Formats: sequence, C-alpha cells, structure tokens
Amino acid sequence: MRTSPRRRLTSTSVPLSHSSVKFSHAVIVGLAAGLLGGLFGVGGGLIIVPGLVSLAGMDRRLAHGTSLAATLPIAAASLITYVSHGNVDWAVAFFLAIGAIAGAIVGTTLLHIIPKNVLIVIFVITVLATATRLAISTDSTGRSDLTVAMALMLIVVGLLTGTLAGLLGIGGGVIMVPAMVVILGMVPVVAKGTSVAVIVPTAIMGTIRNRKKANADIRVAAVVGGFGAVSAVIGGTISDRMSDYVSNVMFSLLLVFVAVTQLLSLRSKPVAEQPAPSLPASD
Repeated sequence: MRTSPRRRLTSTSVPLSHSSVKFSHAVIVGLAAGLLGGLFGVGGGLIIVPGLVSLAGMDRRLAHGTSLAATLPIAAASLITYVSHGNVDWAVAFFLAIGAIAGAIVGTTLLHIIPKNVLIVIFVITVLATATRLAISTDSTGRSDLTVAMALMLIVVGLLTGTLAGLLGIGGGVIMVPAMVVILGMVPVVAKGTSVAVIVPTAIMGTIRNRKKANADIRVAAVVGGFGAVSAVIGGTISDRMSDYVSNVMFSLLLVFVAVTQLLSLRSKPVAEQPAPSLPASD
C-alpha cells in the first residue's frame, strides 16, 4: 500500500502539543542556557524564557512553564560538576530547599492568575536588581556559622526563590546566589554550587504542577534541557577557574541586556497566537 504524501510529511517531524518551536532554535537556546547556567549557577531560565519567546516565538506563559522543566536537567548537570569540585554547602542547601519547594507551589499557582505584562515587569525588576547586586564587589572568605535565626532566614529566602521560580520559569539562582554571598559571606563559586543543589528539587516540584495544568511543553523542554545539560558541564568547569570579579561583571551585563530586551517587548503589539502542531526533528 502506498503511503500518502500527508503521512510521509508528518512522519519526519516530532509533534508538539502546544507550540511550533524549531528543533534548531531549541538547541541554540539550550546550549546558551546551559553554558551560562553552569557558569553562574542560575539554572538557565534567564536565557530560556526570552529565548523561547523571542527566538522561537513561544507564548510567554507557556515559555515560563517550559523553562522550569528544561532547567531540571541543566541544573542536575551543573550540580554534578560543582560537587566534583567540592563547591556545594549541603547544610545551607537543605534550609533553602525547604522554603523553595513550598514557594514553587505558590509560584506555579500565581502563574495562571497574573497577567502576562505583569510577568514581564516582575521578570525585569528581578534581573535588574540582581545585576545591580552583582556589580557591587564583595570580599568573601567563607560562610559564618549557621544559627537558628540564620536558618530561618534561609528558609524565607528559599520561599521567595521558589515562588519566583514557579512564577517566572527561572531556577531561582538570581536570588539565592547574591543572598548567600551577602547574608552568609559565602565564596561565590560555593554559593553557585549550593544554588543549583536547591534548583533541582524546586524545578521538579514546579514542573509537576505545571504539567498537571498543561502549562509546560515537555518535548521542547527535553530538547532545551538535554543540550543545555551538556554545555552546563562546560560552564561549571569554567566557573571553578574564573575570578569572582570577572564572573559578576559578565553576568551583570548579561542581565541588563535581557532586561532591556524584555522591556522593548512591552512596546510591541501582541501577535495573535496560532496553534502549530509540530516541531521539525531537524532544520
């Protein structure tokens, strides 16, 4: 029996449920997010969200949920690299994770309530605040001893981190890394490693909830996260050798660029969304 042209066409593509993101675009976003996520301990969401929206044309709300799912393999790969270099503080990670997991539930719930333009404003404020903090040089020699008050403060920071992760599709490192450096005086590379240790359970919780609400494109996330995991190992290795000053300056400039790009998107007219059923397996 002859195969119809229509059947032959669909057999060469990977169907997606929500979007029409090209495979090559997902690969580019994943490689960039993984490299920078591993380099700065942020999970990669700061690159994935604008990348999926601007480069791949994905709906912003869906991009947030998809980003959090893609963050999981990227953070896991980064964590392996940081652990291999002894750059994770597990005690601090434990208290941050307690709040972060609860916060992820709050954030993914708010994602379906807050308007898209408000999401953009929150995203921009978050990255600009982080850029400002990273631009300020801080001498760190190691964290101070953990007290009960300090542990409670870390849980609160984790709660805020998890909420932003679920709401904005980012891993939460943009909050945790500066907080650990400022509050505990941790060495930046250890703060980054501890950050990705917390991002892993946060991303798992947020993705489960987003998946139940059909707010994550798992196939796109798998491509982005898979390629991102490879480059995350490279980024984590470079981070272990990079000076704190150079790392902070580079990341601050990156955050400013992303913030400006997202602010400009507020001025553009919204384009009517059209469902497209497939993502080509190659481009």
